[in-house]
Amino acid sequence: MLRALIFDFDGLVVDTETSIIETWVQMHVADGLPCDRSIMHALVGSVDQVCDIWRAYPPDIVREDLEARYRREARIATLASPVLPGVRELIAEAKSTGLLIGIASNSSHHHVEGHLAHRGMLELFDGIACRDDVQVGKPEPDVYLEALKRLGLSAGEAVAFEDSRLGHIAANRAGLRVMVIPNPSTVHDHFDHATWRRDSMARLTLAELWKLAKS
Repeated sequence: MLRALIFDFDGLVVDTETSIIETWVQMHVADGLPCDRSIMHALVGSVDQVCDIWRAYPPDIVREDLEARYRREARIATLASPVLPGVRELIAEAKSTGLLIGIASNSSHHHVEGHLAHRGMLELFDGIACRDDVQVGKPEPDVYLEALKRLGLSAGEAVAFEDSRLGHIAANRAGLRVMVIPNPSTVHDHFDHATWRRDSMARLTLAELWKLAKS
């Protein structure tokens, strides 16, 4: 029985991932430096990987200043990013039928809840689990298991929505069926554990989701 939908946040509810990558690219362009987008693409969905994303800059650059500039410009870009098509509509339809709505994110509560509040969406969610609630993040299942715990449900009673390879692995490891909806930064990734895949939530109705969940 389907009783809940559990969403990732970055790249799925709001495409912060593309905004963050584009900010990084534009900084390199503005500074006349080459950059390889694959460096940032490899980090999508993860907060635990260690990678020097500023390798193109000279070694004497003040990294703290560079990071501060990046955070400032990325915040402006992500706050301006719209809620992705179909998200509000699917959530509203689901809630009207009594389904619970959750979030399982590899980002922090500060980040996720701040962005949701900025868009007037925070109260739509019945349970929010984030990276700071668990010892290890995605692709381990912990954040999804925590989301299920907060909703009071078992894995078989929910469907996860993911946009990233690491995220869909985490949902699968938690025993959830996974609807993958890639964003421009992840559309070319491989999603071997996806139960279903769609190009957008705008073309996904609750009736179709019920049908898929029962199949």
